[in-house]
Amino acid sequence: MANKKAKGKGPGSSTIAQNKKARFEYHIDETFEAGLVLAGWEVKSLRAGKAQLTDTYILIKDAEAWLLGCHIMPLNTASTHVLADPTRTRKLLLHRKEIAKIFSRTQEKGHTCVPLKLYWKGNKVKCELALVTGKKLHDKRATEKDRDWQRQKGRIMREQTKA
Repeated sequence: MANKKAKGKGPGSSTIAQNKKARFEYHIDETFEAGLVLAGWEVKSLRAGKAQLTDTYILIKDAEAWLLGCHIMPLNTASTHVLADPTRTRKLLLHRKEIAKIFSRTQEKGHTCVPLKLYWKGNKVKCELALVTGKKLHDKRATEKDRDWQRQKGRIMREQTKA
């Protein structure tokens, strides 16, 4: 049997889009799973993988969570009869307690809420949110250094196993 939950962006993958920049720019404190309110043409575009999460953030307004800046490119074949706005504000579906927690934490200095990825859960589109704090420049350098060391360590291990 094939593994249904494949990682990456392969044909069997459940991940639609990732915000890799967020993992580099912020320390992730806590994550949440939220549903999205989407139009039909947006779902078709997401099935084709036409989404982008860079420079996207979460806004809490009137006890509701909104996804701002998410770019979903409309398909030419799917959105002929509607006026498609690729960067419209989309509502996130969360419990009241989760919204209250996110709102209270984002009011603190240095904290914000950003989406980490969009993915399929069954036939529903879910968004993984994270409460984050910003990294300082030296933290970013340490992250870069660790990433380079892991890459170099992998190369060394491959060379040792070949010999």
